[in-house]
Amino acid sequence: MTRTVAEKRTAFRALHQQGCFVIPNPWDVGSARMLQHLGFKALASTSSGFAWTTGRPDYAVTRDDVLQHLTDMCASVDLPVNADFESGFASAPEDLAGNVDLVVKSGVAGFSVEDRNFEKPAELYDTAFAVSRIRAARAAIDRTGQDVILVARTEGLLRDPKALTSAIDKLVAFAEAGADCLFAPGVREPADIAALVRAVAPKPVNVLVMNPGTSVAELADLGVRRISIGGGLARVAWGAALAAIEQIKAGSFEGLAKGATGKQMNDAFGGFI
Repeated sequence: MTRTVAEKRTAFRALHQQGCFVIPNPWDVGSARMLQHLGFKALASTSSGFAWTTGRPDYAVTRDDVLQHLTDMCASVDLPVNADFESGFASAPEDLAGNVDLVVKSGVAGFSVEDRNFEKPAELYDTAFAVSRIRAARAAIDRTGQDVILVARTEGLLRDPKALTSAIDKLVAFAEAGADCLFAPGVREPADIAALVRAVAPKPVNVLVMNPGTSVAELADLGVRRISIGGGLARVAWGAALAAIEQIKAGSFEGLAKGATGKQMNDAFGGFI
């Protein structure tokens, strides 16, 4: 690798200052290196995509699993990596702060913290407690002296797509608590996205692509600063593999013809040796 961790973090901070960029979500070292090879400027981990590589469902991996995964991914590429750090693998603000120290040491350039209740994943923290957690995360980053982006997430729209007002209120509170970037996965409608962007401006907003028909240009016009795809690429890869496997079970190997060639793969990864 030619860029230091500090250089990656500086580059990541600069990406958040203006314009709009896509931050795709690799699920392992190979997919991270492929995305670097294809020219992306930054990457983000995916909790679901990583969990599936271990044979577990989303939210079933441990903190230490994720920290090792992030360490390996950050060391494998020259790009800044934003971590999907779920709910921070802790509930109490002081415990979350301790985990922030660990994720910063993994080499990430940024990480997100959800308002999903760590001990009761079906529930969300109320605004006051969620804000106290973001303040603790902000303070923990500041104590490290490292320039790491703090992304604050509310999962409310994934539970109730109509709960835009409460999602916006929570993100505004997170911004005031020190979050660098705001994220409400589940927002779909252009008017809702624009409203969310206006509410937290000038701080940047991340949008998770929920409608494959949406274009980068459309989201950029709405003021979105960065665009992620979550476990989308991992699902595409698994979908293609499952389709080929079903054909094999039925007695045909035709599905294998759709795979990338060995030369394509080796050429892409050869530059990392």
